[in-house]
Amino acid sequence: MGAAVAEAEPSGRQLSDGDLLEELLSTANAARAFHEFRQSQRKECFNLLRWLQLLLPLVQELRESAPALSDDAYRRLALLGRAFQAARRLLRGVYEKMNMALEGMPYAELGVSDEVKEQVELISAQLKKRSKKRTETQDMELAMDLMMILQSKEQDANNADRPILDRLAKRLQLQSLADLRAETMAIKKLINDHQSDSTNQIVDLLHRLKAIAGVDEKNILGDVFIPKYLEKCPSLMIPNDFLCPISLEIMTDPTYERRSIQKWLDAGQRTCPKTQQPLGHLSLAPNYALKNLIMQWCDKNKVEIHSGDPPPEPPEDPKVVIPTLVKDLSSPNLDVQRKAVKKIRTLSKENPENRLLVTDNAGIPALIGLLPYPDKKMQENTVTSLLNLSIDEANKLLIARGGAIPLIIDVLRNGSVEGQENSAAALFSLSMVDENKVAIGTLGGIPPLVDLLQNGTVRGKKDASTAIFNLMLNNGNKLRAIEAGILPTLLKLLDDKKAAMVDEALSIFLLLASNPTCRGEVGTEHFVEKLVQIIKEGTPKNKECAVSVLLELGSSNNALMAHALGFDLHDHLADIAKNGTSRAQRKANSLIQLARKCS
Repeated sequence: MGAAVAEAEPSGRQLSDGDLLEELLSTANAARAFHEFRQSQRKECFNLLRWLQLLLPLVQELRESAPALSDDAYRRLALLGRAFQAARRLLRGVYEKMNMALEGMPYAELGVSDEVKEQVELISAQLKKRSKKRTETQDMELAMDLMMILQSKEQDANNADRPILDRLAKRLQLQSLADLRAETMAIKKLINDHQSDSTNQIVDLLHRLKAIAGVDEKNILGDVFIPKYLEKCPSLMIPNDFLCPISLEIMTDPTYERRSIQKWLDAGQRTCPKTQQPLGHLSLAPNYALKNLIMQWCDKNKVEIHSGDPPPEPPEDPKVVIPTLVKDLSSPNLDVQRKAVKKIRTLSKENPENRLLVTDNAGIPALIGLLPYPDKKMQENTVTSLLNLSIDEANKLLIARGGAIPLIIDVLRNGSVEGQENSAAALFSLSMVDENKVAIGTLGGIPPLVDLLQNGTVRGKKDASTAIFNLMLNNGNKLRAIEAGILPTLLKLLDDKKAAMVDEALSIFLLLASNPTCRGEVGTEHFVEKLVQIIKEGTPKNKECAVSVLLELGSSNNALMAHALGFDLHDHLADIAKNGTSRAQRKANSLIQLARKCS
């Protein structure tokens, strides 16, 4: 390596040691002063500035300590100076030059600190790796993207070519209206000087870049843009303020032509097309004064313009639509039924009036009749519609007495993922009525809820836990939950960090512990140890729930209480009694009193 450097550098010293170091600092600081870079090279330029920043401590320390530089050290620092100078002129080759200068730097004779030496050696190792891999990948990618676009057809621009066009627009810095118009002027000058197949390809590319930017301006080859409605009167002078800055056509819905500005915004632009200033908001407000002036001018000059927008459809009247949709639920055409139930799902979610219309038009029996269909998407939409309708208290009994509960339970067992989740939510909603709690339990609703609690998505687990908790307010359902295997499922849930449902699991445990028959199943030493761990390490809400469960178990089982106290629980209970939630403080004080009785 030393030989290679010796061949690359002159043997004589053109500057003194101090001047060489001063020049290194001056060159590096001059390079660091640049901040504006072409988009296609921005990443590499910023990386290079970062390297310069990291190397500055080496030069600064040498300038302060002012050691006598050996020939080898001088040559390497001079080469580093050439790399710094190259950083101001040209990106290519900088990594290799910096690597050549730094690899083998005689740090011992220079007397630099270990900290600076380690930092520079780390940079050198990274530069060595980078210099081997460094190719003009961005230029190659740019060329490949250009080839792909120029070989494709224009109608593909908004389909398969869209990601490529987005990359090109970004790399070529042709995303704003100002940049696109400047490029248009440059291309017009190029066309005037020389027109060929390549210029036609450039024009085609510019058309596409304008399209994705929301700019509707295609007439690049002509000197003046003449809209179709003015072809019969080309001499007519149109006031500039009447023209949309984006489409360059007379505006029919100002400020800016609504279609054009909406297209501009939809393309991701967030600046004013005319001033390039950031937009304060994205709301479109019509300029009625300007619109009236344009209309008067058009009438005076007999110019007919068309907005091109289809007339807006009148809003649907639910009083007309919903009876028809309910009727369609019983159509012999399966496709009609699918569309009807999907629409009812949407409408029944919106407001109480729509739900009342569905109910008054016998929508609940019609929906229940669709639940047995084997089409899982139809089941999902149907059960979700019933869930929406059950928000209204009067509908909870209507749905249950209509025979929906066993059918909803079947969707809970066998439906789609979303169908299962919404079935659990529907059972929770229906279980707000005590009569329905009993019906859901006796009809076998608890085992599939426990299964969803164990194997469902996070949302499914939460829906299942809410339904189970509400159902277990009925004592008979507590025993059904134990038989369905809820205890091992709840214990796993305590350790499931992804689900984050410790509070939900402990709330169900508390309901089980409050029942004398279930308490013996819940109250094990292993579970008590889990509670102690949560009291020590859990969130304030976790601790509140765990203390409540432990108090319920300990109040009827001194042995379990003594087992818990064997894990140095006193200090933690005292802390909760002082700093916990209000409910946790009450429970902790009760536990402390209970502990004194047990000791």
